[in-house]
Amino acid sequence: MEILFSILIGYACGCFLTAFFVAKRFTGKDISEIGTGNPGMANVMARVGKFAGIMVLLGDITKTVLAMGLAYSFFGEVIGSDAMLFAGLGTLLGHNFPFWRHFKGGKGVAVTCTWIIIFMPFGGIVSAVAGGVIVLLTGLLPLGAVVIAAFSVPFAFVEYGIKEAVVMLVSALIMLYRNYPGFIRGFKNQEKREFKRERSTVNTIGTVATIIVVIVALIFDCKFL
Repeated sequence: MEILFSILIGYACGCFLTAFFVAKRFTGKDISEIGTGNPGMANVMARVGKFAGIMVLLGDITKTVLAMGLAYSFFGEVIGSDAMLFAGLGTLLGHNFPFWRHFKGGKGVAVTCTWIIIFMPFGGIVSAVAGGVIVLLTGLLPLGAVVIAAFSVPFAFVEYGIKEAVVMLVSALIMLYRNYPGFIRGFKNQEKREFKRERSTVNTIGTVATIIVVIVALIFDCKFL
């Protein structure tokens, strides 16, 4: 029951779409009418402005921290870190599938990064950095988003166990589902490549391979410490 309530607390917090309110304040328009229509930091920053984008980022971070803090304060003595684990999942669900927008929300990148960094700092930071590097190399935000969530799965398994890894796998599948259209457009060269640094294909592949090797080494190092 405590796990269910933790998810519900997270969902309630996640349903507060910061981008919706920031866009409304700065432009008077619904976020669905701006740019890609996605209620997320990248869309707001690109079409409304950097300050507005930073406000969205801070709002998404705050609601995730609030959800995890509330759940832990209420149920931490009973279920321990599971309160934060499932509150984070609930926040992601609320952000991506808010009931008041007919379950059409954001993609949850900032929420996911905040969640995994708080829950497992080492693995979370490494996963977030890896995703960021992938974006700089490829220019594909959807690919970086999926990488962040996917890399968190083995870290969760090593640091905690199968239950935590399964929850992170669920989050990775949600991330893939929400980013799949952009993911496919990217591989068809139909997606705008944000933040890309010009590099040769060989260098890009080599760097990505190096990142994967380093991640695997860090995971095994973490396991045997």
